[in-house]
Amino acid sequence: MGKELERDLGLPSVTAISIGAMVGSGIFILPGLAMKMAGPAVVFAYFLAGVLVLPAALSKSEMATAMPEAGGTYLYIERAMGPLFGTIAGVGTWFSLTFKGALALVGGAPYLVLLFDLPVTPVALTVAVLLIVLNIVGAKQTGRMQVVIVAAMLAVMVWFIAAGAPAVEPTRFSGFFDSGIEGILGATGFVFVSYAGVTKIASVAEEVENPDRNLPLGILGSLIITAGIYVAIVTVMVGVADEAALVDTNTPMRLAAENALPAIGVTAVILAALLALISTANAGILSSSRYPFAMSRDGLAPDVFETVSERFETPVNAITITGGVCSFSSRSSPSTR
Repeated sequence: MGKELERDLGLPSVTAISIGAMVGSGIFILPGLAMKMAGPAVVFAYFLAGVLVLPAALSKSEMATAMPEAGGTYLYIERAMGPLFGTIAGVGTWFSLTFKGALALVGGAPYLVLLFDLPVTPVALTVAVLLIVLNIVGAKQTGRMQVVIVAAMLAVMVWFIAAGAPAVEPTRFSGFFDSGIEGILGATGFVFVSYAGVTKIASVAEEVENPDRNLPLGILGSLIITAGIYVAIVTVMVGVADEAALVDTNTPMRLAAENALPAIGVTAVILAALLALISTANAGILSSSRYPFAMSRDGLAPDVFETVSERFETPVNAITITGGVCSFSSRSSPSTR
C-alpha cells in the first residue's frame, strides 16, 4: 500500500460529514412528491425508510472499523471477492457518488431562484471549484466547514420545527392510512435516497481519528439525528400546509415555512436548503475521490490517482479529477438549462 493519509477527522467532523451527505433534496424537495403517493402517511414513510437503512449503517460501521482505510465499498468487496468485483464496485460507486454530488450542485436551483436572479450553471461551477480547492487543502478543513454548515442548517431546521409545531392542524392528518400499504411502501422507497449518504464517511475511514470509536458513533448518531429531524419536519409540513399545494411545488419546505414562520424565517429556510445541497456536494467530492485513490494504491487504477500532496497530505489528483467530473456533470444536467 502507498502513502497513508493523515487522521484529521474527529467525531464532530465525522457526524457533520455524514449528516451533510444525507440532508439535501431528500427533505427540501422530495416530501411533496412523496405525499402524492402516501398522503399524510408520508411522515411514516420517512420513519420507515430510516429504520430500513439501519442494517446498512450497522454493517458499514462494522466493516469500516475492521478495515479503517480509504476506499469504502470498493475495499470491502475487493478484499472479500477479488480485484474484478472490487473494480466493478469501485468504479460504479465512484460514478454514483460523483453524479450525486453533481445533482446536489444543481438541485438547489428551485430554491436559488427564490432569492437571486442568477444563472444556475455558473453558480454550480463556481461552487464546485471552491469545494475542490477546499478538499485539496485538507480533510480537516473540509470537516470543519461541514461542521459549520451543518450546525447552521440544523439550527434553522430546529427553528422551523419549534415555530411550526404550535400551528399544526390535527385535521390535516385525517385519513392517515387511506393511501394503503402500496402507497406507503412506494413513498418509503422513493424517500429512501434521503438517507443514502449515511455510509459515505466509510470511504474516508483512513482519515478518521480513533476510528473504532468515532466511525460507529458518527454513522449511527448522524442517522438518528437525521431521521428525527426528517420526521419532525415532514410532520410540520403536513400539519401547516394544504396537501394540494405541497404536492404541486418543488419547494415544499419553503411553502410550509410561509405558513409557520415570519418572513425572515422563510429566507432562513431557503438559505438552509442551499447550504444543505452545498454540504451534500462537498461530502460527495470528499468521499468519492477516495475510491480511485484506493484503487490506484492496489494497482487497479492509473498511478496518477495515487499522488498525495506533500504539503496538504491529500490525494490531490483524485480530488481534482473527481471534482472535474462532478463539475462537468452539473454543467450537463438538464436542471441547468
